[in-house]
Amino acid sequence: MKNSLIIEDWGKIDFAKAWEEQFNLQRQIIEEKRALSIPVSETGGREHYLLFCEHNHVYTLGKSGDEGNLLVDAESLIEKEVTFYKINRGGDITYHGPGQLVAYPILDLEYFFRDIHKYIRMLEEVIIRIMDDYGLKGYRIDDFTGVWLGENPRRKICAIGVHMSRWVSMHGLAFNVNTDLDFFENIIPCGIREKDKTVTSLAQELKQSVDMREVQRKFIKHFNDLFGTRVSRFDYMEDEN
Repeated sequence: MKNSLIIEDWGKIDFAKAWEEQFNLQRQIIEEKRALSIPVSETGGREHYLLFCEHNHVYTLGKSGDEGNLLVDAESLIEKEVTFYKINRGGDITYHGPGQLVAYPILDLEYFFRDIHKYIRMLEEVIIRIMDDYGLKGYRIDDFTGVWLGENPRRKICAIGVHMSRWVSMHGLAFNVNTDLDFFENIIPCGIREKDKTVTSLAQELKQSVDMREVQRKFIKHFNDLFGTRVSRFDYMEDEN
């Protein structure tokens, strides 16, 4: 058995529910691994998960983040209909909302490699390859996780933050496709205060709206190419609206 993907498209879903569902899948994989009678290296592969969704307006703060990077108070959040969560991923504060492709790979990295930094670089590479498909040059910056493009200012188009338990991943990345960038004005994105760095979206760079399904298809192709996986099932979940 080779490594395969169960892909689930959850549509628009509340962040808290998506977090709970991710945790349940992560725990399921961990329990299955504990029950194995042979080493992981001898199994040849297993099914993993790749989850897609869009969230309602929400700010999330990573476990090492600074709450001071949220620039509005609780009353303002209510007024703007934005929720706020402190969560267990790495990184600082970011925004999720409509028009953003959120991808949550739930992978047992022991079936691939035991290297978190390599994993993050490969997620970045998926986005860099998608951007290349659209004629844009994405790149990495040392010490700043995620994907960027341009100069003066450097513009961040994808944020990444993950959590591992027994080498099983959760959380993932947020790729600004048709995202309303005004919501980033209420935070210091990823805690980056340098004036020569800002955020952008695919739509802003291309000067036109982008088909999310097309971006999703490109994501799956490049993910499979990089991780050596194949799709075993593709499910859709009803929107939470």
